[in-house]
Amino acid sequence: MTLERWQPGWSLRPWRPFREVLSPGLWNMLTNERDWLPATEMVELKDKYLIKAEMPGINEEDIEVSVSDNVLSIKGEKKCDCEISEENYYFSERSYGSFSRSMTLPNNTDPQNIAATLDNGILEITIPKSSEAKPKKVSVIKAAKPKKTDLNTQSIKPKTQS
Repeated sequence: MTLERWQPGWSLRPWRPFREVLSPGLWNMLTNERDWLPATEMVELKDKYLIKAEMPGINEEDIEVSVSDNVLSIKGEKKCDCEISEENYYFSERSYGSFSRSMTLPNNTDPQNIAATLDNGILEITIPKSSEAKPKKVSVIKAAKPKKTDLNTQSIKPKTQS
């Protein structure tokens, strides 16, 4: 009988379709996989949508943000910047490698004016709402009322047939 080293989550690997249901961190914990996806959130504000993604240790030149057919894609790579020899290597819980996230944008966005910034490991993507989707304030004006004297002085004359 051959002994195999047990790996946590090894029995879950055939269930990869369920990976999209679980959060990236939970899937990696259950399967002990090293690939990763940045944690992301999307918020709707009055005049724009704001997407924030955690990308610690990634340089802006290693990130690509694009929009095609109303789908926003974020691609990049987290590189290991250190060289560790095998005899000094104990363990690592950090993840490295390429990643790709895609999300469908709401229909009321303006994809031509998307902006992205990276600050302190947080990628912030601003997606303005299209001009026709923004709420418009309609001002109400006071209507001109006819003068009461005009109504009282009019006399109603019966029509005569000739």
